[in-house]
Amino acid sequence: MAVGLLLGSFLNFPDEQRGMLLSSKKTKLNKLMDFIESEYVEDVDADSIVDLTVNSILEKLDPHSVYIDKNEMEAVTQSMKGDFVGIGVNFYMYKDSVAVIKPIAGGPSEKAGIKSGDRILYADNSQLFGRELPTDSLFTQLKGERGSELTLTVFRKSEDREFKVNLVRDIIPIKSVDVGVMADDEVGYIKINRFAETTYDEFREALLYIKKEGAKTLILDLRDNGGGYLEKAVDIADDLLKDDLVIVKTKNKKNRENITYATNDGIFEDGKVYVLINENSASASEILAGAIQDNDRGTIVGRRSFGKGLVQREMPLGDGSAVRLTVARYYTPSGRSIQRSYADGGDAYFNDFQKRYENGELYAADSIKVADTLKYKTLRGRTVYGGGGIIPDVFVPMEGEHGDEAITMVMKSGLVSYFVFEQLDVERKVFEGFTAQEISDKITTDDSYYVAFEKYIAKSGLILPLKKHKQKIKYYLTAEFTRQMLDEKTYYQILLKEDNMVKTVLKQ
Repeated sequence: MAVGLLLGSFLNFPDEQRGMLLSSKKTKLNKLMDFIESEYVEDVDADSIVDLTVNSILEKLDPHSVYIDKNEMEAVTQSMKGDFVGIGVNFYMYKDSVAVIKPIAGGPSEKAGIKSGDRILYADNSQLFGRELPTDSLFTQLKGERGSELTLTVFRKSEDREFKVNLVRDIIPIKSVDVGVMADDEVGYIKINRFAETTYDEFREALLYIKKEGAKTLILDLRDNGGGYLEKAVDIADDLLKDDLVIVKTKNKKNRENITYATNDGIFEDGKVYVLINENSASASEILAGAIQDNDRGTIVGRRSFGKGLVQREMPLGDGSAVRLTVARYYTPSGRSIQRSYADGGDAYFNDFQKRYENGELYAADSIKVADTLKYKTLRGRTVYGGGGIIPDVFVPMEGEHGDEAITMVMKSGLVSYFVFEQLDVERKVFEGFTAQEISDKITTDDSYYVAFEKYIAKSGLILPLKKHKQKIKYYLTAEFTRQMLDEKTYYQILLKEDNMVKTVLKQ
């Protein structure tokens, strides 16, 4: 017994020594902060120094371990929770007033009679016009506790009248599933923009809808989806995979492996599946795409994904701030780690798009560099590669000609939404009652909207080769006019007709 106790004390000594060392380092940091606060010649914001220290430490770890300031936590929490309390309007500052682009369906504003084009002049007694208020300040004025009342003073330009409406603030969903719609008679399309708390419920609702509409094939669009909650991607994979297939593996610091398997609850285990990805599809999107690819459940279409194979957990720091710390690595069912190297630092890591652009990877599949040493086999024996994102089974280059990427980016930006709003602000009565086809006919046959957009872009300071993309611009304008005058589903149905990845799937 004496020998055992003596041996045990020697075996435990390194851990005790390490603990003492860590404690000493913490004490050094605490002492430094005390010295600065008590002795430094000038007054210093201690919080800013602490934030700087925390960020400096995390930068030494990996690009995805980050500090979230307490001032940012509310927005981050709302985005991932999937809702907030407010009045339910899409708006922007047009000239000097809050202009309603569109009230959210079923929200407090729509119920109170607010319409597209209305200006919100006052929130209770607080003036909102003529003050050049920043957007975050406007949100503060319009948000509040659920059930709280708010009186809005509204000016309706189409009727040239000012009036007041009383409404009750309520929960407003922040959609993570943009749409579930039929791309053709037998192909359903679901677009997921991130994986939040409500994503699986939204996905399931959309999936049941397209199944009811006759979908035998699913296009799951994960383009530009940067990830989110791992478990929501797992839940979606479970609906698509047969029982007992591996969805994902994770390994933590102690090399403890956790394997997640599909259960018997899937509601779309037999139809064809296509997953759309691009260079901005990351993390949970890659988990889902990797599970589909490695199990030979479907076809991955698009371009190589971002390459993030690290799992983070958010840990509160006690003052309203938090740290999102990498706690594990994830692996696809075949055992692939798709995490890209971050040896050159965070800036190089996050600017990988430029590197891909320069080496031609965004336009040619044979420019994708793969590591022959990182070969893996799918369930049916196909070769797939690890070490830097999910490589698609079917490659689709970026839209447009090499060098014209800015056109597509602008046409998918808020600029188009604002331009269309301003056109409708003058001509809303002209478009009232139009069908989608009538809107399309008007925009595509009348060059005046294209010419007006040219002037709008020039006024914004952008110099773009618009003329050779005239038809493409008209197509995006048509879609946005339809969204603002009709609904989201019709908007997507128009966009899908000219979407290169979707057209590639429909040809399969």
